Amino acid sequence: MGKIITLANQKGGVGKTTTAINLSASLAAKDFKTLLIDTDPQANATSGVGFDPRNIKTGIYNCIINEVLSPNEAILQTKVPNLFLLPSSIDLVGAEIELINLPDREKKMKSVIDKIKNDYDFIIIDCSPSLGLITVNALTAADSVIIPVQCEFFALEGLGKLLNTIKIVQQKLNPNLSIEGILLTMYDSRLRLANQVVDEVKLHFKDIVFDTIIHRNAKLSEAPSFGLPVILYDANSKGSISYTELASEILKKNNIPDTSVANAE
Repeated sequence: MGKIITLANQKGGVGKTTTAINLSASLAAKDFKTLLIDTDPQANATSGVGFDPRNIKTGIYNCIINEVLSPNEAILQTKVPNLFLLPSSIDLVGAEIELINLPDREKKMKSVIDKIKNDYDFIIIDCSPSLGLITVNALTAADSVIIPVQCEFFALEGLGKLLNTIKIVQQKLNPNLSIEGILLTMYDSRLRLANQVVDEVKLHFKDIVFDTIIHRNAKLSEAPSFGLPVILYDANSKGSISYTELASEILKKNNIPDTSVANAE
């Protein structure tokens, strides 16, 4: 059964989509069959792995709202072996309103993912920068959540609200939801402020902060414009190495053997 990890933070620009794309690709590169689910109406994860959202006819929206549709009918193979995509489109904007009056509205995504979770080793869910009904659906469907936090001045702004939302989901909808970790992103070692943020986050959250830190990297920023994860765009870049290390850390944390390391040796 696949481990389901949601990327969430209502603060925008913290690296959620970058992490969703590149963590998924790094896990796939380690020979784990991985599904990336894009639940953001902006569909940046969809375009970031090479698909034009304007050409998407069926995606996560259709699976949630039209429950008859099998998710397998909407899943696409990406350019990365072992990496698949359940895409988003602008239609998802209306899903929040359409879900309001539906029974078990917070569990619609879970019912979709339950149909396919045994087909994958990992399922990574990218969320929009909000704590709306779609994000609650993603948290309800997940085994754990990764919280990306930018190494900048307002890093901890709103984090308490997100943690409170996670607590409510744990109490009322998904008691098995855990925090996979807080991921520090956009780190620039030359900046004193960035180092202060790292120290502050580690002081507050201790063991739930990932050891891996994602550095600011031009290749990470460039790769989406080519519709590629950074591991395909420039495998030797600092960004690619960081996400490979994050994938390894997650495997270790979950006691999952990293066969790619064993094979390399």
